[in-house]
Amino acid sequence: MVKPISLLALLSLLGACASQPTQSETWTRWVCDSQAEVLWRVADRNGESVDVRLNGGDSVYHLKQEVSGSGALYSDGVLSFHTKAEVGLVYWTANDDLIGRGCKAP
Repeated sequence: MVKPISLLALLSLLGACASQPTQSETWTRWVCDSQAEVLWRVADRNGESVDVRLNGGDSVYHLKQEVSGSGALYSDGVLSFHTKAEVGLVYWTANDDLIGRGCKAP
């Protein structure tokens, strides 16, 4: 039989774990040289996709990793996000229209 104190401690621990955000729930905020704000987070365990939001908007772009000469490149055919070390570049894919470069944590 489980003692009431042990059960209470277990329930408290489970509650604390449930309330902690996972890495995929936590958004990383970067600001670019153009003052564009990029919110991004790793969307899967393998790091093969990221979710990106621009300028605090509600639209979430789910980008998949693509081949890159250096760093990591993610795209969905509409938006591209390229990271290398702690700096990023974000642009509209179809016309290479730059949204911001030098994106990094403020």
